[in-house]
Amino acid sequence: MTLANSLLSFTVIISLTVPIFVISVRVGPYSIDPACKKPDPRNLRSDQMTVIINGYSEQRIPLIQSIAAAYSASPSIATVILLWCNNSTPPQTLSSFAQNLSATILRPPSSSLNHRFYPWEIIKTRAVLISDDDIEPNQKSISFAFTAWKSNPDRITGFFARSHAYDVQSKSWIYTMEKEKYSIILTKFMILDRTHLENIHMRSKGPLLVEAKGGVRDYGDARNDDGLGLSEVGLSSRRGEHRKRRGECITEFHRLLGRMPLRYSYGMVVDSVGEQGLCEKGGKLVPCDQQIF
Repeated sequence: MTLANSLLSFTVIISLTVPIFVISVRVGPYSIDPACKKPDPRNLRSDQMTVIINGYSEQRIPLIQSIAAAYSASPSIATVILLWCNNSTPPQTLSSFAQNLSATILRPPSSSLNHRFYPWEIIKTRAVLISDDDIEPNQKSISFAFTAWKSNPDRITGFFARSHAYDVQSKSWIYTMEKEKYSIILTKFMILDRTHLENIHMRSKGPLLVEAKGGVRDYGDARNDDGLGLSEVGLSSRRGEHRKRRGECITEFHRLLGRMPLRYSYGMVVDSVGEQGLCEKGGKLVPCDQQIF
């Protein structure tokens, strides 16, 4: 069974069973045989994260190099792994790519985005950060998200939230965005426990949305007008029937499990607390701790 990309962004992660394949440009080979030895949880690092990025388009190679370098420079990151899912890319192109890349390149046997949800043997950290190949966070955002996750390791944590809702008219679940609540963290930037990649986990808690300090550059958003055209070359299309297909995916998810496992969360974790009372200053209502000059 193949589930849509967004489905695996939920608070329920379905483990993948795939055949053994040999991959690697810079390291390896690494086996992903389901019977392979699991690391002792006691030996997993808890002070840093492993980043998993799916790559496909050769047009994005310069961008991926920049993103991998940004992650590698973060003290919160132990290893960056790039899953290159374009099997038509010549080996020499990847070899040249690897020479200027701050990451390990592994080659899965297909273009499926699901490979990033496999508990790779190379992952030696408890926290796993799954990131799209067009998302570039800054150092403060990475550090703060990791700090928030460490306080809530049983919750999927990230910057981009969506929600599910039931449409009475069509009698089906829909994929949407609501200001008051959320139940989905997108795989654009998602931190989760490595054990979530190994088994089916029904979580009793909803995900955790955190503030991105200074924002996160999203090169793949179709609303960009930077002329780079990067939103047109990704594996996961953001156009057309994007919401409809994800709604159908949620509906199928509900049918398979016999209930709706998604849990709503409310609010967002922020890195500072300011005065919420309003005072009149200079003829304007402003936060009481805000100075007017």
